[in-house]
Formats: sequence, C-alpha cells, structure tokens
Amino acid sequence: MPRPIIIEEIIAAHGGVERWRQISSLEVVLSARGFLFTMKRVPRLDKVRVEAFCAEPRLVFYDFPVAGQNGEFRGDTEVVIRDGAGTVLARRSDPRAQFGGFRRQLYWDQLDFLYFAGYATWGYLMTPFIFLREGFRFEEAAAGCFAKKLLVTFPADIPSHCRRQEFCFDDLLLLRRLDYTAEVVGGWAKAAHFCENYQDFDGLKIATKRWVKPLFISKTPAPGPTLVAIDIHRLRAIPW
Repeated sequence: MPRPIIIEEIIAAHGGVERWRQISSLEVVLSARGFLFTMKRVPRLDKVRVEAFCAEPRLVFYDFPVAGQNGEFRGDTEVVIRDGAGTVLARRSDPRAQFGGFRRQLYWDQLDFLYFAGYATWGYLMTPFIFLREGFRFEEAAAGCFAKKLLVTFPADIPSHCRRQEFCFDDLLLLRRLDYTAEVVGGWAKAAHFCENYQDFDGLKIATKRWVKPLFISKTPAPGPTLVAIDIHRLRAIPW
C-alpha cells in the first residue's frame, strides 16, 4: 500500500527523503532527566554522546554506563555493555520480554535502562523518517488545535513504546506532540510527549527540547511531574 501524500510532505518539512538517504547514522550529544529516572533509580544523562543508526534499530551510548564502557541497544535482539576493548561485560537477550515482575516495578538495572533509553531515543531521532520503512499504517484524525494528526500503527519489527501512537503536527508540518503508552513501564503509563525549539543540523530539522507529561483520563496532560525531559546539544549526520 502506498504511503499517504501527507507522509511525504511531513518528511519534506523535516529535511526530505533525498537528504535522509545520504545519512548512515546520527551522532548526538544529549541530556535527559525527569521523574522516571528517580522512580526507576537510574542516573540522569548529562551530555552523553550517542550514535543512532538509520538502517536498523540500533543505538550506541558512548561512555555509558561509566566512562570507558559503551552500551549498545540492538532492537529486540539484545542489549550489551562492552569495555573499551570490545569485551562483553554484560548482555541480555530478548530484553523487552524480560520486563515485568516485582523487581522492575521497584527499579531498573543498567540493561533495563539501556533497552528503554535505546529504543526510545532511536525512535525519537528517526521520526518522521522512520515512516519510510515498510509496514507502517496511517490514519488521519481530527487534529484539534494542531494542523494535522496521524494515528500510526507500528510494524512488529520496530521496537517502540507501543504499537499504536498519535502524532500531531503544526502548520509547517513539524512534529509537536506524540501520545503513547510506555508499555515497558506499565499499561497505565500513558503520556504526552512534546517537541519544541527546532534547529537545523546538517540539513535536518530537529527538535532540541522534548518533555513528557502523564496522561490520565482525558487528553489533557497533567501539570506534573515531568516524566522525562531531553535536551539535544549537538547533532551530526554521518554519511554512508
């Protein structure tokens, strides 16, 4: 099934297909904090360098969880922590299936966090270009205060918060809000994720400030707490 014309227009607004197909990966320096970090007893990220690969769900956190080590998210296949020589220090296969159980309600270990932060960060950086991949389904919906709203169903081979999400775009077709359920946190973890302060990086338009608020009964976000706040400090597109 061909993609709707609106998808092509949204991708053009964020930099365009031609530019995207020249890029192998995105190297990003970011910070992240928020109530989720406190709740799961994981440290905030302070100007951490990551590399997100465009051709597959894969993201590397450099000098994470500590200096001299690298944490790698490889889709739903595995998460791995290696030392500087490439020796595996810790590995977990099929990481999404490991969520649940009492311990993860109390705290996440390093590999839990690596999976969550890996798929979430990869997805944020790939959107909306990820919609060029096969298997996505799109429906337009009443947009309310936004110019466009899309109901998007993700294919099973793309790790994400949940399979069905809402994406809202402004008059310039830049992504401003996405709603989802963070299923690895819990079926109750419904959230509104906001995108602001777009800047140009190597021909791409990227939101440099993001924050997430809880959703309860209505579509109106709760005033607090801020579950996650992300700042992008630098971004470099690495060519093939």
